[in-house]
Amino acid sequence: MPELPEVEVSRLGLVPRLTAQRIAGAVFRVPKLRHDLPPALATRLQGLRVDAILRRGKYLLFDCESNAGGGWLILHLGMSGSLRLATPGTAIEKHDHVDLIFPEQILRLRDPRRFGALVWQEGPSVNEHPLLCRLGVEPLEPGFDGEWLYAALQRRHAPVKPVLMDSHLIVGIGNIYAAESLFRAGIAPQRAADRIGRARCQLLARSIRETLSDAIAAGGSSVHDYIHTDGGAGCFQLSCAVYDRCGDACHVCGTPIRMLRQAGRSSFYCPSCQH
Repeated sequence: MPELPEVEVSRLGLVPRLTAQRIAGAVFRVPKLRHDLPPALATRLQGLRVDAILRRGKYLLFDCESNAGGGWLILHLGMSGSLRLATPGTAIEKHDHVDLIFPEQILRLRDPRRFGALVWQEGPSVNEHPLLCRLGVEPLEPGFDGEWLYAALQRRHAPVKPVLMDSHLIVGIGNIYAAESLFRAGIAPQRAADRIGRARCQLLARSIRETLSDAIAAGGSSVHDYIHTDGGAGCFQLSCAVYDRCGDACHVCGTPIRMLRQAGRSSFYCPSCQH
């Protein structure tokens, strides 16, 4: 699933190409993704200018003249979605379900599993939408630090890794980035969240920010379906210290990496470096 780094990389690729451009039309080739794609939405988008492209968690937010009678187009890539900028006339492939048509290019959403979302929020305030209003803090924003994390974890007795992946607490930390952040902080994924002290929370918060920033700089992680808007792939997964390396030697101490199941997901860790 595309997580915060992948969505941010997509946003950074779209901003210089689509900002200040007007939507000439929209094509929906399926009746719904995660939610319905009503023909009225395609009509509503026509002629609106994209004033900005923002991100909230794993959602891309297209400001379509929201302060001048328009609104916000909210896009989520789901489990397997990706965005491509294509030239008019580019052949349509099997899972190309949505086109946003601009004067000289097309923004094409490919979503094999159809778990993505494309919904509309009328008016200037996008954060009131039900998909966004209950999201947690942004880990790359100033409000996220060790003190905030320590206070938040004191209320959670569950293992720390699933807690970090709870989008109602912190947005955008997926399986890869939770595993790598915990390794960098030297914290075992099975440690109870409320048993992590203030000093280690400072280290963990810094490790989360560094891991996500490094992933964005590497173009995200292309493990399954994710690609960049220009068709390229992310490479952060090639430098992972623990993720998907069960049985391989730890780069730091040489101990074999282990794997356990937590909340239905695989957790990778070094039993010597993490405790």
